[in-house]
Amino acid sequence: MSNIVITGSTQGIGLGLAKEFSGRGHQVVICGRDLQRVSKAVDSLQAQTGRVIGQPCDVADINAVESLWQRAVTEFGSVDIWINNAGLAKTVWPILDISQDDMESMLTTNMLGTMNGCRVAARGMRAQGKGKLFNMLGGGSNGEYFPGLGIYGSTKRGLDYFTNALQKELKDSGVIIAKIRPGMIVTEAVVREARDNPEYFEKSRKAMNNLVDTVDTVAPFLVDGILSTHRSGTMVRWLTGGKMARRFAMGMIRKRPDQFEAFGL
Repeated sequence: MSNIVITGSTQGIGLGLAKEFSGRGHQVVICGRDLQRVSKAVDSLQAQTGRVIGQPCDVADINAVESLWQRAVTEFGSVDIWINNAGLAKTVWPILDISQDDMESMLTTNMLGTMNGCRVAARGMRAQGKGKLFNMLGGGSNGEYFPGLGIYGSTKRGLDYFTNALQKELKDSGVIIAKIRPGMIVTEAVVREARDNPEYFEKSRKAMNNLVDTVDTVAPFLVDGILSTHRSGTMVRWLTGGKMARRFAMGMIRKRPDQFEAFGL
């Protein structure tokens, strides 16, 4: 049984991971900025096998992140796995059209928030002598261009470099530094984005439909990969290049069922 902290875990893939881990008997701390959403998420996980606790946390606030670590250690004794999942994704807006507030929010949450999580968790794990720290990457982290992901992809590209640097700095520390690339997942945030900018969404809908998956499909695979990671530099990756190529090839022969219809899009 592992003790796990997942940031940004009141919805989407973060909540999906929490559900999968706790369903397998692991102890999980979930967090989010809104106390009511944290409480609601904890309640939704009470039927799972493992113990789940919640803590309000804005990852851009280093003091809040330190409190999150301390809560986990107080409740569980140690932290075995820390997953920096918290992030904002405005993915249907060209660079020149996205609002200043949205751009700054993405930079603050995705970059500074993840860096805060890494610094707090890595220090704690180094003191413990062991631990696994995962950073959630995403579209653009490998430098590939995707329409609408100009700002978001830039944050993820930067996090890829940051994660590589952290891995080298913590060599031989006992702390494992690894990455997660979950692919494109239909989440509440994606649905909101599509409704906010329907014209742009419809232009990319066909291509996106070949790539997206649901949380319930992806979460078990990611949890398997996270639990089986035993060395730094590991990439737990759902949507590989080969898988993408096969999907597009199959799409030319047979249309893939629309992955967005179930979400009212």
